[in-house]
Amino acid sequence: MAGSRAYSLYHRYSGRKGSLLRGSTGRHPTARPSARTPADHALFELVALSRALFDTWDEGETLRVAMDHIAAAGPYSVEAGYLKVGGDLVPSPRNGQMHALAVGRKVRELAGQDGDVTVPGRPWGRALGLRGPEGLHGYLVVTSRSRPTEAERSLLATLVRHTAAALSVAFAHRRRREDAQELHQLREERTALQRQLISVVAELGYERAVHALMADVAASGGGEEAVTRALHRLTGLPALVEDRFGRLRSWTGPGRPDPYPEPDPVRQDEMLHAVAKEAGPVRVKDRLITLVRPHGEILGVLALVDTRDEADEHTVLALGHAATSLAMELVHLRDLAEVELRLHRELADDLLAGTDEASAYARSEAVGHDLRRSHHIVVVQWSNRTADDSFAQTVGRAASAVGMRSLLTRRSDHVVLIVGDRPHARALYEALAQETGTASGTIGVSAPCDSVDDIPHRYQEAQRALEVRRHSRERYGTSFFDELGLYRILGPGSGHRELETFVREWLGQLIDYDSRHHATMVETLSRYFDCGGNYDETAESLAIHRSTLRYRLQRIRDISGHDLADVEDRLNLQVATRVWKIVLGGPC
Repeated sequence: MAGSRAYSLYHRYSGRKGSLLRGSTGRHPTARPSARTPADHALFELVALSRALFDTWDEGETLRVAMDHIAAAGPYSVEAGYLKVGGDLVPSPRNGQMHALAVGRKVRELAGQDGDVTVPGRPWGRALGLRGPEGLHGYLVVTSRSRPTEAERSLLATLVRHTAAALSVAFAHRRRREDAQELHQLREERTALQRQLISVVAELGYERAVHALMADVAASGGGEEAVTRALHRLTGLPALVEDRFGRLRSWTGPGRPDPYPEPDPVRQDEMLHAVAKEAGPVRVKDRLITLVRPHGEILGVLALVDTRDEADEHTVLALGHAATSLAMELVHLRDLAEVELRLHRELADDLLAGTDEASAYARSEAVGHDLRRSHHIVVVQWSNRTADDSFAQTVGRAASAVGMRSLLTRRSDHVVLIVGDRPHARALYEALAQETGTASGTIGVSAPCDSVDDIPHRYQEAQRALEVRRHSRERYGTSFFDELGLYRILGPGSGHRELETFVREWLGQLIDYDSRHHATMVETLSRYFDCGGNYDETAESLAIHRSTLRYRLQRIRDISGHDLADVEDRLNLQVATRVWKIVLGGPC
């Protein structure tokens, strides 16, 4: 209803001469003054404010106008305003300082949704999102000295919608202006490059110029970016380099996707196979692609983005020379990586077997690894991958991606990393799951290692943690040796079946009872032991009453036939619940 009244008032006043914001009423001299209610006055001010909002195409000015005139909608005050810039919420310069941190933190926690905001001295507060067709543009944080009426809430909602619409117009205008400026700049750059290219062709010939430029790139050691930069200069087209798996390594020119699409391994292999059959560059959709494959081994992909099909023989020639230059660079980088990897492996092998401390420190410094800090040993095993050089490289890439600096080597069935700092519980596992395409992997991590002499022992701990995980019900994931609890003493491997027998002997009847009646007797007993037999702590952890706990413990005695007051029974039951939870995958 408030919206229809606003619409009526807008047409009623918009035709008058003069502006409301300048104070003119536009009333005919002989017209009889009409009585106007406070609500009518607020609507009238709101219509005029809406017109003012659309008079500016500057986002900051639009937000300022809305903040300065929010009182037109009711008994409101603006605590803060925010504009979304580059994915972040940027506060308005008009924001107050008293509650800035608390309000800003609350607004960011809302993650684009509207929500209540608490401000001292204000009984009502609300963070209101300014949304347009493209998404969230910003926020207005509004408070009131009294709880707003329904009509006042409707007016506020109308003002917020008008502000959001004005921001959408301002953002769209800025984008069009920036796009036009960028297009103009790109056209100017391309024109300049074309003129330069024509000049080179006229003097020396295009082929000689391309060859000389790529030779300079190769000699300078500028890397992949230097190649794509030179290719973009020569052709005017965006140039890019991907590794053989389809991951972007370098891009020069406009139009780079953000984020870059995640490659599909199957489609990538099919594309490589198809391009490899051809003698020269191949067009795949909007790209002109050539493989970088010295001696037949594919090291990467070099491509030009040619959406308008502008490539000619000169473009193909430049792409071929660039591929030759890039091949030399990638071979050099691969040779360096192989030497570095070999040195890392040799050092890691000696450390795992036991080596002289002084020699280990000297060699680690030579390969750029700080061995004097605390380390952990990490053992990685994946069910669908053999521990060959390819898998070792995959593990190394994943470790680097999650910020783990490591010495890496491999054994017959697993890969070993010697890493500084304690690894994150899931980061490496999730990175490897993404790299390999499957989550069927197991990782074991040792306790901290503070000396070189302790590394062989810590390596055994990591292997034990891995074996514990592999023989558990939840066999895939990461296990830390210092979190194994009782199983650190019992050890993994051949004793697994005996452990199951032991658990069945002491907890079998309770497990069966829980299964039949959907009860939690075993979990109750486990929690009772974890709390040291304290009734109050156990009841609180289970969220049950103390009398309920007493009843359950009595039922446990009746069902299992074991007496919790007996020292021997109590010890065996506690060990059994611990093995049930840690080894057999019982609820945690």
